Amino acid sequence: MKKDIVSQSSLSRRSLLRGAAGAGLLLSAPGLIGRAHAQSGDAIRLGAPFHRTGIGASYGRWYERTANAALQLINEQGGINGMPVEMIVEDDGTDPKRGVEVMEKFATEHKVDAVFGHLYSHVVAATAPRAGELKMPYFLCSEAHTLASGAFSRYCFQPSITDVKSQVVSMAPWISNNLGKKITLIYPDFNFGYDHRDNMTAAIEAQGGEVVASIAIPPTETSFTRYMPKIPFNTEAIYHVMVGPAVLTFVKELGEHLGKNRPEIFGFIDSLEGVDMNIPQLEYLEGTYFWEAMPRYAQANQTEFDKFFREKVGVDSNGASLGDPKDIATYAHMFSVWETLFAMKAAMEKADYKGPDQKIDFLEAMESITGFEESNEFPQGDKLFNGKTHQSFGHQNISKVTDGKLDVVYRTTIEETLYPDETDYTQMSF
Repeated sequence: MKKDIVSQSSLSRRSLLRGAAGAGLLLSAPGLIGRAHAQSGDAIRLGAPFHRTGIGASYGRWYERTANAALQLINEQGGINGMPVEMIVEDDGTDPKRGVEVMEKFATEHKVDAVFGHLYSHVVAATAPRAGELKMPYFLCSEAHTLASGAFSRYCFQPSITDVKSQVVSMAPWISNNLGKKITLIYPDFNFGYDHRDNMTAAIEAQGGEVVASIAIPPTETSFTRYMPKIPFNTEAIYHVMVGPAVLTFVKELGEHLGKNRPEIFGFIDSLEGVDMNIPQLEYLEGTYFWEAMPRYAQANQTEFDKFFREKVGVDSNGASLGDPKDIATYAHMFSVWETLFAMKAAMEKADYKGPDQKIDFLEAMESITGFEESNEFPQGDKLFNGKTHQSFGHQNISKVTDGKLDVVYRTTIEETLYPDETDYTQMSF
């Protein structure tokens, strides 16, 4: 099967994507939410296990909102292979056990064609093996390195959002060269946090740096003052990534502990995802840095694709809901749902997918795609897709807090995000 870069854009391909054969077309697919009992062949049904409740609820709400917008657009343009696309939502409660139960429900009760949407890595870690057992195509909107490490089955893909290892590998040199070489890591005490701990430790050491402290915090913690004294005095830069309902409390208490004579600070926007930055307790973040996959604030060089995406999902130039400026989107992550749906659509169209009997054709088509060009369908930017590891690679953004907003000061190349393959799913059986 010929490998393709999928695109609808008329723009010239980026240098990294040149040489791959073009294949066209994205932008058409989805809509009708709910017809769980449609007959095979009259519609494509997708299961969406969103975090409507639990520690991932803020992400789940915006993931669902983004999926609805993408599905509406796709169905307005004719669906996939002439069939409308329906989304069936189940709340996984951001809970591993519930995630498995929901996957079983999608397979046995709803009989969906594929499942997409999980974010939190501990839910993914429990659910992915069951998806393989059920032979259910499972498209992750997560960032865990677990998939690319070879731990899952051939039925699992992560086609649109980069994994933690890719993010860390690309940014460690910048952190080391600009902020310091003695790093304190603060991270959540579960799979996602361990990805950051392990990969950042290795990446910093490769730059001649040192992790002087590694502080794990339960994601359900509500007060963080007892962890702050663990930050060593010789810390040159604090690297923090926190998740859960108390992220604002964490960032506020970090500032209270550090005071004015603080080290440099580099955070993943997860620590403030969905949080308004313009509050007095966060003034100390001025001049600090954050990772963002997709910049919350519209930049001076904003692309037409970012404008299109914001309009469709109802987000303003500050990353807030058009209907409520205090309702902050999980903008650095939710693009993955939009892009994943269009990646699935591209593979289904390449396979001329008509129903469940063609699941393997669909998955092999996905493996044959080598990338996606920046476009309305992929507004975050160009992607390389590695069909062997089922993982995408894209640009990362380092943003500086300036006047209470996030301005991108460095955007990595895709080459900087790459690392050697650790598995080859194409050698596994279905």
